[in-house]
Amino acid sequence: MNLKPKLSAPQALKKTHIHEIHGDLRKDDYFWLRDDDRKDPEIIDYLQQENAFTEQEMSPLADLQAKLYDEMVARQEPELQSVPYFKKGFWYTSRYDQGKDYPLHSRRKGSMEAPEQSLIDCNERAQGLMYYQLGDLSLSSNSMLMAFSEDVVGRRQYTLRFKNLKTGELLNDLIENVSDVVWANDNQTVYYVKQHPETLLPYQVYRHQLGAKVNDDVLVYEELDDTFYVSIDKTRSEQYLVIEIDSTTTSECLVLNADQPMGEFVSFLPRSRGHEYSIDHFQGQFYIRTNNSGKNFALKTTTSAINHSTDAWNTLIEARNDVLLEGYELMREWLIVEERQDGLPILRQINHQSGESKTLTFSDPVYTVFSHYNPEANTAKFRYQYTSFTTPSSVYELDLNSGETVLLKQSQVMGEFESGDYKSERVWVTARDGVQVPVSLVYRKNLFNHKNPILIYAYGSYGHSLDIGFDSSNLSLLDRGFVYAVAHVRGGEELGRSWYELGKLLNKQNTFNDFIDVTKSLIESGYAAKEQVFAMGGSAGGLLIGAVVNQAPELYQGMVAAVPFVDIVSTMLDESIPLTTGEYDEWGNPNNKNYYHYMLSYSPYDQVKAVDYPNMLVTTGLHDSQVQYWEPAKWVAKLRALKTDHKQLLLYTDMEAGHGGKSGRFKHFEDTAREFAFIISLAQ
Repeated sequence: MNLKPKLSAPQALKKTHIHEIHGDLRKDDYFWLRDDDRKDPEIIDYLQQENAFTEQEMSPLADLQAKLYDEMVARQEPELQSVPYFKKGFWYTSRYDQGKDYPLHSRRKGSMEAPEQSLIDCNERAQGLMYYQLGDLSLSSNSMLMAFSEDVVGRRQYTLRFKNLKTGELLNDLIENVSDVVWANDNQTVYYVKQHPETLLPYQVYRHQLGAKVNDDVLVYEELDDTFYVSIDKTRSEQYLVIEIDSTTTSECLVLNADQPMGEFVSFLPRSRGHEYSIDHFQGQFYIRTNNSGKNFALKTTTSAINHSTDAWNTLIEARNDVLLEGYELMREWLIVEERQDGLPILRQINHQSGESKTLTFSDPVYTVFSHYNPEANTAKFRYQYTSFTTPSSVYELDLNSGETVLLKQSQVMGEFESGDYKSERVWVTARDGVQVPVSLVYRKNLFNHKNPILIYAYGSYGHSLDIGFDSSNLSLLDRGFVYAVAHVRGGEELGRSWYELGKLLNKQNTFNDFIDVTKSLIESGYAAKEQVFAMGGSAGGLLIGAVVNQAPELYQGMVAAVPFVDIVSTMLDESIPLTTGEYDEWGNPNNKNYYHYMLSYSPYDQVKAVDYPNMLVTTGLHDSQVQYWEPAKWVAKLRALKTDHKQLLLYTDMEAGHGGKSGRFKHFEDTAREFAFIISLAQ
């Protein structure tokens, strides 16, 4: 018999590097694992050793992993098609054909019975590529030209191309490193946002004429402050192009008449630190979502495209302490507002003339509802999307005048899924400082016995609210007796802007405290067996996992950290890394001594100790541009050198993917199946 020798856990070499700042010497034995070009043979070999070790350690789970993958794929509709929408004479749809990994975008002129015209078949575009992601898909005003962008590496670096929809021909124009594109109304001019070649920050706006040399494109705006991000859009009225310039705490918009593409952008309202605003334009006036009168945002209007102050703005919706205004949709007779109260999203319609207000109501204890795509404003029909832990994603059309609602499409779950077999709950946990933290839960009714294994998920950064939706993959956990919980910890925005502010900068420890306190409460309340508690988070949620595993490792049987942001101090001291400078207002700037020591106090990489850790699976992508692969690689190396237990510590690096993992409709289930197999095996 030819048996492979059993691999030992890789032990990364220690090559001491000293970081010095504020008189503090910080030892970094694994600094050498960083390679910006991702080609160093020694580093690639080490990552491959880790992958081989992970494959070996998980080989006993191969059948379970394959079974989980098959379950997840089997629940998907063989063919998937979006709800058609009508715009400027055409019906548009996107669909996944059976067995295909990528969508086909198409349209039909006049009616759905007309011949189909393919706009772009992503399966053809992805042929022969290890990774493919379609970015922007933007049509000219006359609907006869299309701009589209593609990423074929996974670093969110997109190449912009153009297609003549009359002839079907691809044009020769090709522009690299583009993050946004918008058409002027002349069907000839596009404006696009260019990313910095090193930091990948979107920072320049160029004007391009179709057919002209890209080298002759005109730079119309460059953002010199690298704490800001630049994007570009078109208003609802299609009368204005808007350059949006945003940092974590401050905004500015520049506007240009879309009928005058050779004109100059002007500032709608100059930036003022702490003032966040965004604008739209419809029926002769500008709508402004602004925090100038309250941190939970108000909605105001003006007819002026150039403003020197906010004094003359009219208030449509006041800022409120208990309701967060998240967004709005402009229709002919109605204003639709997306709000958030008590941790739940709200859709409310307000009549432009009478001021009459109606709020949609739902019966699920936790859910997500938001405006669907509504390209036609001159109608009383409004589409919205609804989902919950137990309700698959559903698109409805609401008659804003009569109140009649029609279900246009609900995602199908193939197999034996019955919504009534599962129960969702919203519970509130009292954190150590007395604050009430919302937690969303779901489980299979006939398997819930107060001794269940539990998987707790959280994010808790950037003011990102973790809204609750249906995920058919989770059925593979629920049907095996797991409780699935989402902890809405501070740092998100579920309870308004203050909830976010209480979990950022010098309040960041609240995020980790909340997660630990939620874990303890769920055990005490009988939602979980003490020895079968698992936790998962990704990206900034991976930072949460990393901080929590250092601070309370004894609470967890296993943890999964996906693309985790774990070397926060080193990254935030390096301005060459994407996202660093734009996130000083999120984490703090460690060049400031107070922030340095506070961030160091919870930094997952720096706070690894010689203690027992739970079983851990850590995943990353070699081409990740958001969280560089070397952060989790260094973290695992240090954990392996210091931890005092003999539990599993596995690192899996996808050598072909970036921050979002594998591309394609089904391939990402491979990652989910790996993570779930790891967790399920430890609960048995």
